[in-house]
Formats: sequence, structure tokens, C-alpha cells
Amino acid sequence: MKNLFFLFFFVCAIRVLAQNPDLPADFLTKEFHKERRDKLREKLPANSVAVFFANAVRNRANDVDYVYHQDPDFYYLTGYKEPNAVLFIFKDNQTSANNKQYNEIIFVQPRNAIFEMWTGRRLGDVGTKERIGIEQSFNNTEFKKYNVDFTKFSQVLFFDFKNDVRNETYDSADLYDIIEHFKAKVNYPKPSTVSLNPEPPKNNLNTKDLDGIMDQLRGIKTAPELDMIRKAVTISCRGQNEVMKAMKPGMSEREVQGIHEYVFKKYQAEDVGYGSIVGAGHNGCILHYVDNYKPSLTNKELILMDLGAEYHGYTADITRTIPVSGKFSPEQKQVYDLVLKAQEEAMKICKPGTTFQDLTRVTKEVVNKGLKELGIIQDEKERHLYYPHGCCHHIGLDVHDRGEYDKLQENMVITIEPGIYIPDDAKCDKKWWGIAVRIEDDYLITKDGCEHLSVVAPRKTEDIEAMMKLPSPLDDFDLPALDKKGE
Repeated sequence: MKNLFFLFFFVCAIRVLAQNPDLPADFLTKEFHKERRDKLREKLPANSVAVFFANAVRNRANDVDYVYHQDPDFYYLTGYKEPNAVLFIFKDNQTSANNKQYNEIIFVQPRNAIFEMWTGRRLGDVGTKERIGIEQSFNNTEFKKYNVDFTKFSQVLFFDFKNDVRNETYDSADLYDIIEHFKAKVNYPKPSTVSLNPEPPKNNLNTKDLDGIMDQLRGIKTAPELDMIRKAVTISCRGQNEVMKAMKPGMSEREVQGIHEYVFKKYQAEDVGYGSIVGAGHNGCILHYVDNYKPSLTNKELILMDLGAEYHGYTADITRTIPVSGKFSPEQKQVYDLVLKAQEEAMKICKPGTTFQDLTRVTKEVVNKGLKELGIIQDEKERHLYYPHGCCHHIGLDVHDRGEYDKLQENMVITIEPGIYIPDDAKCDKKWWGIAVRIEDDYLITKDGCEHLSVVAPRKTEDIEAMMKLPSPLDDFDLPALDKKGE
């Protein structure tokens, strides 16, 4: 009787979990991902195979894992968002055991009613074939038996392993096991007993060239990708605007972060593309400040807000710096306008043929000249840390996305983000201390120039101050204070 009950439960669970979930209708299509695999195949060297592994599951603490995020290359080529999978893309057709021709094959985690009850639906081999569109889709439990003579390929291309994947004892076909089976199949060098590090792959194993190939592919965005990026950028700008309206002294950095991220969720963005940076006063001088702990903002401070919504895998990267009081002080405005001028000078030359180095050079020339005029530095050639970073990078499936960092090309999407950061102990007049300004916008490189994608969020000081005077839906949102016991 117990066995019959379990069988009934198992069948019912499979039926329920197999139902299509309620999903947005604007995900990238399986045709998009297939076209990307075909483009990759065109770039592969003769008689080769490219191998991609899904991202590992990362443990947060004890029995809690971080929310899973797929490897961007794997997602780009498949649209598959689950762990414990491996993809093979062959330059030439292969012949299966039943004499079928194929040029790609994927192994994915199988359906499992119990696991799906706890951690979510799985596609399994059948669902992957239907949803992802790869005809040769198999459960990862079959990978150990997959017989292909890898010595026949001139090159087996893959990204080398970092040896940071856990072996889950309850799963005999997890990513750790998949990697171990792959290493055995391709005769991957064993760790050296002296250095405890793997020897460099040799023979036909190529762990170098796939990086450049994927840079070429992902650096130039397609029309469907641009749709995703535009949505991510617009959502991120709307977050900046709502914070400008809601900003007032006494708010915390964490509260400001929460408003941004609530707006992201309101527009159905799944996540943030990177750790949200919300730094008030001198905290803005920490370039990747993600603590966001300051409990009470003062009306004398600027607050630097660098956040990007991730929409269906694609992320924006927008930074605005605004006065907590709603009005820039004279010193804040001078530094802010200098950063804005540097950005606008870079925008003027942002077009195909310009190099990333050109953009950074232009911004640094403007910043150095302005810092000298303000008396913050004594010479334009002086080395300093007031502007310590480059001004541009690709965005897409990663916030610092794949792409070639040489000359700009049509349909690249990049940032321009000059900044000036003056810490409290800087060797200049104290009136400049604690002023940190970064302005970051996203741009599509067009045939003969660039399109400013993030224009929705104001950049000029007068426009920011005007936005900050507008009413906010959060003006009347006030929560009861906690007592000393936290009640």
C-alpha cells in the first residue's frame, strides 16, 4: 500500500511540475540561441569541437546556496538556465550510434520530482529538446557513457578549470562528476605531485583560443540583444529618477539601494547585474563600495549611485551622483560639471574607429586640466588617484562584458564613466574633501556615431535639481520605529 501511495505521489508530482510555468513572453527565442551556435561554429578551426560547462552552484552558508546564475557563454549559446550541464559544439557533423548526423549535443540534469519540489522545475532531456531546440539532448547521467574519440579532433577548445567546483555526494552526475568524466575522455593532464597544480593542457587540448572567439561574438550585439539591453537601461534610469524624487536627509544608503532595486523588480527585472554601489560622502571614493551601511545621510553630502538592472540576463550600468539636500554646493557643482564635461568630450568622438584608449585619454585630459584650474593638483601631468580608472567597458550578459577592447565597432554597447574622487585626507584644500562624482551612461555604437541609451536619467546639475523637486510616491511611506529590543 505504501509503495502504491508513493507511486501515485511521484506520478502526480511529475505531472504538476511538468506544466509550463508562468513566464514572460519576451525571452530570447531558441532560434536566437541556435543562430549564435551556428555563428560560433563558423569561427571554430577546422576539425574541432568547443566545450562549454554550466556554472557551478555556489554555497552561501551551511545548507543555503546563492541564487543560481548561469554562465553567460552557456546562456548565450543555449538559453538553458539550470546547473550541472555540458554543451558540445562540433565544427563538422558527427555520427551517432544509431547513424544520425549531429553537430551539437547537450547533457542536462534529469527530471526529479523530489528535487523539483524543493528547488524548482527542471527541463530534463525531453524539455531541453523542446524548449532549447537541441535535438541531441540527454540527461547528464548518460554523459559517462558518451563515446566520442576526442583524439580525432585537431583541437578541443574549452576554458581551463579553476578547481573550485564542489562534489555533491547525493548526485553522481553533478558538475564535478561531469568535469571528471570529461577530463578522463580527453586525457586532461593530471595534477603535478610537486606543484599541486595541473600541467598546461597539451596535444589537441586548447584552453586559450575560445576566449577570443567568444569576445568577437558577444562584443557585437544583435537586434534581439539590443532590445534586452534597452529595457535594462531604461529600467535602471527609472530607478535613478525615483530615487532623485524620494531623496531626503536622514535616509540610509541601504534605503536608497532598496528603492532602486524595488523599481527594478516592479519592471520585472530578475536581478541586479552586479553588487549595487550606493556611497554617500567619502564612501563614494571607494570605487566598488557595496557595504551600503551608512544609516543617515546628511544634507551636506553627495551620494554616488552605481546600479544596473539585469533583464533576462542582460545588464545595464548607470551611475548618477546627486546632492542629498537637493541642491549642489558651489564646490560640488564645480567638480560635477568637470566630470560631465569629460564625459561629453568623449561622447563627441564615440564612433566606429575610435579606440577605447582614445576615450579614456580624452576624459583624463579634461579632468587633469580642470583639477589644475580648481587648484586640486598643481600640474596637468601630475600623477594622482583622483581619477584612477578607465572610462569605458562593454556591457551585455556581463556588466564588464565580453568584447574586443581595441577599436569601437557598430553595434557594440559600451559605457562612458569618468569620475573624480577626493578622499578626506587628500592633499588639497579641505573644501574639496569627501566629494566623489561619477557619471556613467550606456551607449550603442552606430554606423557613424553613438546612441545615448540612458538619456532618460538627467545628467546636468539643473536637471537633477529639478527632478529632485518633484513629488515621490514614497513621500508618505513611513514605517514605525523599532524599539531597543527590535520590536
